[in-house]
Amino acid sequence: MIRKFKNQLFKLLCLASTAIGLGILVLILFTLFQKGLAGMNWALFTEVTPGPGGEGGLLNAIVGSVIMTGLGILVATPIGVLAGTWLAEYGQNSKTADTIRFLNGMLMSAPSILIGLFVYELVVVTMGHFSGWAGAIALAIIALPVIISTTEEMLKLVPTQLREAGAGLGTPKWRVTMQLSYRAVGTGIVTGILLSIARISGETAPLLFTALNSSFMSVNPNEPMANLPVTIYQYAMSPYESWNQLAWSGALLITMAILFLNVLSRALPQLKKRRS
Repeated sequence: MIRKFKNQLFKLLCLASTAIGLGILVLILFTLFQKGLAGMNWALFTEVTPGPGGEGGLLNAIVGSVIMTGLGILVATPIGVLAGTWLAEYGQNSKTADTIRFLNGMLMSAPSILIGLFVYELVVVTMGHFSGWAGAIALAIIALPVIISTTEEMLKLVPTQLREAGAGLGTPKWRVTMQLSYRAVGTGIVTGILLSIARISGETAPLLFTALNSSFMSVNPNEPMANLPVTIYQYAMSPYESWNQLAWSGALLITMAILFLNVLSRALPQLKKRRS
């Protein structure tokens, strides 16, 4: 009797904790949609950020975020995929590989503001000014450990027989990896890249120290660039109602983008299973 009571009590506690967690998430999303949708209009996507108290949109911030995120992923993807490949195919259980995995885990859990400070000292101080390149480098460093870990874990799922079959035909190991292993787990690697994009798309602290922000439209990464996270931060803290509304709408845009990337990353493996 006591055992059943304890089991039921534990079950109720688990259900209550789940309900609380989901309830908080639903409340956040409800508030975000309620306040963010009010500012969704054509001007949001066609006009640049306004002056104090003025009306405008987030075009320059959206364009700047897309450029820096794209540049960051272009830098992080080849490095991350090749590093993950080395860990899975060549390093395996060596001390060097274990050290790299340890450092990669530390980088993954490091506060993004520390990465921002590092890039500030390394790039911004060296160049003498804030820039989109500095922001892209900071985002690339944040995305890197996600891509490395995902690539390594995906390649570990490739059957050993597949590698042995390629080796038995006299195929070099690098070609087996390129033509067999990558093809077998390509969807999983792409999923990791999508998750890394979702990871960096809402980062604010690194961009404060690297790209800063701008009230103008700029597609030149050598200059300070407008971006959604920093714009949201600045506008949310302002006393102007129009800026507050833009902050809510910008937050909704980022949330929807992250939601889309997460759904897409989960859908890709399912689509591959159906095709196969």
